[in-house]
Amino acid sequence: MNVADSEVVASILSPYYSITDSLREADLILLNTCSVRDNAEQRIRKRLQELVSLKKKNKSLLIGLLGCMAERIKEQLLEEEKSLDFIAGPDAYRTLPELIEKASLGIVSSNVHLSEEETYGDIDPVRYASNGVSAFISIMRGCNNFCSYCVVPYTRGRERSRDPKTILSEAQNLFEKGFREITLLGQNVNSYCWKKTDRNVDFADLTEQIALISPLLRVRYATSHPKDISDKLLLVMAKYPNVCHYIHLPVQSGSNTMLKKMNRVYTREYYLERIRKIKEILPDCAISTDVIAGFCGETEQDHQDTLDLMREAGYEYAFMFKYSVREGTKAAEKFADDVPEELKIKRLEEIITLQQQLSLESNKRDIGKTSTVLVEGVSKRSDQHLFGRNSQNKVCVFPKKHYKIGDYAEVTILRCTAGTLIGEAVI
Repeated sequence: MNVADSEVVASILSPYYSITDSLREADLILLNTCSVRDNAEQRIRKRLQELVSLKKKNKSLLIGLLGCMAERIKEQLLEEEKSLDFIAGPDAYRTLPELIEKASLGIVSSNVHLSEEETYGDIDPVRYASNGVSAFISIMRGCNNFCSYCVVPYTRGRERSRDPKTILSEAQNLFEKGFREITLLGQNVNSYCWKKTDRNVDFADLTEQIALISPLLRVRYATSHPKDISDKLLLVMAKYPNVCHYIHLPVQSGSNTMLKKMNRVYTREYYLERIRKIKEILPDCAISTDVIAGFCGETEQDHQDTLDLMREAGYEYAFMFKYSVREGTKAAEKFADDVPEELKIKRLEEIITLQQQLSLESNKRDIGKTSTVLVEGVSKRSDQHLFGRNSQNKVCVFPKKHYKIGDYAEVTILRCTAGTLIGEAVI
C-alpha cells in the first residue's frame, strides 16, 4: 500500500520535483509511514533523527512525513521531531504543493483530514521504483472492519472503492507500456464494491474484467478478508489462467476466543471451511497468511490452536508478528497486554519454525513439476541466473539462457529451499 501511495505522491509532485537516488542531493525528503506495527514507527523515529545532520548541512532541505503515522500522532511528532517541516495524512496528498510552499517560508503545517471520497483514481502514478514488469493498482482505500488491535480504520478512514473505469484504464495503460503483472491493492481488497451505476461491480466482476484485457497480463491481489472471499471470486480465478492462483488470507489466530477478542467476525471453523473451498475449486492455489503471537489474554491452548490451524491450512508463506499495543485501538482501551514479552517471543519463534517447515514441505512437492514463471530480474547470487514468480507467488531461480526480463518461461523445478524454487527453463 505504501509503495502505491508513494507512486501517487511522485505523480502529484512531478511538476515541481524530480526523483534522485542521493539523499545529499535532495531538496525534499518524504517519509511515507505505516502504523500497523510499533517497530515500523520506531524505525521512522530513528530515521528522522539521522536526517537532522543533513538539515544542518543543507539549510534549504525540507522533510515531510506522510501516511498513517502522520495521521495517528501528528501533534506528538511536530513537538518531538524538530527535523520535520510538514505532515500529510494519507488522504491529503493533493495538498502537498501547498504544504511544501508553507514549509519553504518557515511555516510548519499539517493536513491529516480523512476523506470519505478520496481514492486518487484520476492520478496516473509515477512508477519510479518499478522493474517495468510488475505494478500495483490501488482499487480502494480505508477499512470498515475495526479489528480490535488495528489502527487502520482510524488512520486511513472508511472504505471507499474506485470507479472501475479508472482501474481498467490504468491496467490497460500499464499493459500497453509493457507491464505483464498487476497487483490489485486494498486494505480488504475483496470488499471492493462500486454501486454508482445501474449495475453493481464487485471484486469478482472487476477481477474478471481486468483478466480479459489480455491473457498475457497476470492479475494478483492483496489483501483478502476471510469474510469476503466468495465462491464467485474463486470461480473467476479458476476460469482465467492469468488470474494467479495465490491468496493471502490473514487468520491472525486459530483460537475462537482470540478471534472474538480481535473482532475478526469469523470463527476458526468458518475460516477452515473457506480454506477447504479454495482447495476444492483451486487445487493448486497457494495460500499465505498473517499471524499474531501473544495477543491480549492468549493462553497456551490458544497458541496451540493457532499452530494446529496452521498445520491444517498448510500455508505456503506467512507474515508473523508478536502483538504490540497500538494506542487508540479497542484492544488498548479494553484489554490488558498481559502476555509477558519473553513468552510472546517464544510463541512467535514456534510459529516461525512451524511455518519454515510448512514452506519447505510445500516447495518440495513442486520438485519435478513445471511452472510458468514471469521473469522479474537477475538473480542476486549470479548474473547468469534469472528470477521470477509463478502463479502461486513462489520465487523461482533458473539459468537465463535466451530469456530476458518480462518474458514468460516454462521452468521445471529441480530442487528447493524453504523460500525458493530452483529449476531449469524448458526450451
